[in-house]
Amino acid sequence: MGNPAMLDAAERHEQQPTLQQELQQYRQALLTSLMTSAVMVEARDPYTGGHLWRVARFSMTLAEHAGLDALESTRIGIAGFLHDIGKIAIPDAVLRKPGKLTDDEFAVIKTHPDVGASMLAGHPLAALVEPAVLWHHEMPNGRGYPQQLRGDAIPLDARIVGICDAFDAMTSTRPYRAGMPIEKALEIIEQQLGEQFDATLGRLFIDLGRAGAWQHIVGHSDDGIPLGVCPACGPTLVRTQHTVDGETVTCPACFAQLQWQHEDNPSAPNNQQSRSWRAVPTGQRALFAVAQPDPQLIEQLVTRWLRFSQ
Repeated sequence: MGNPAMLDAAERHEQQPTLQQELQQYRQALLTSLMTSAVMVEARDPYTGGHLWRVARFSMTLAEHAGLDALESTRIGIAGFLHDIGKIAIPDAVLRKPGKLTDDEFAVIKTHPDVGASMLAGHPLAALVEPAVLWHHEMPNGRGYPQQLRGDAIPLDARIVGICDAFDAMTSTRPYRAGMPIEKALEIIEQQLGEQFDATLGRLFIDLGRAGAWQHIVGHSDDGIPLGVCPACGPTLVRTQHTVDGETVTCPACFAQLQWQHEDNPSAPNNQQSRSWRAVPTGQRALFAVAQPDPQLIEQLVTRWLRFSQ
């Protein structure tokens, strides 16, 4: 018989990788559930399809070019994905309003950072994203919300996500206006450097934009996938990498049912680019649009963070 103490130590050694794997699985499940909740919140606003993916991509890219390492850049990308989670408390009458908001309605919208921070309070992974969730609407000039922070008192990740969120809002189509061209949105950021936007990060974002870094993100809901167009409402339709020819989709704005159709383009370089997709009305109308989070999209960010956090 062997030494019991040595046997116990060997058993603990064998169990250790399993416990580490269980911890990783636990963290993955927690983060995935948070991000899935964020997608469900996004789906309530028919004109923000792909917004979370775009802000995450803008934020992660800006963080990388600002010199942050892979772990921090990924964390900030996840924060960009989760920044609007507090909008779960905004009434549909305000969130889905097709026109501009009144002052009272805007006051309701301005509660979402505090609501988001309250939702995260006590969550095991809150520290990853809480600064961006709470302070992404703060401004260097102190005129932001909810706490009127100034300059460097605004955490770095909140300053990054704030620029990316505003840029996506400007370049996205709303019921009352078309999305701005990229250059016009960059000019507005340029005019507001040091006022609404961090001067150093804003300048870097502008330089990246003028070098073409945002072309493949603006107006898209995933890599190589532009938003689909509802003939009545505009670019409101989110397509995934797994969409197949003939699949139906419901416009989240007017609830019209459409069918995805594609035409092959033999001269294009790869699978997704080789297909030109369009959404064709079926003449049917749904009672509601069901949000269908793309698990692959969420998994990519979560897996990347887990890999670098080990």
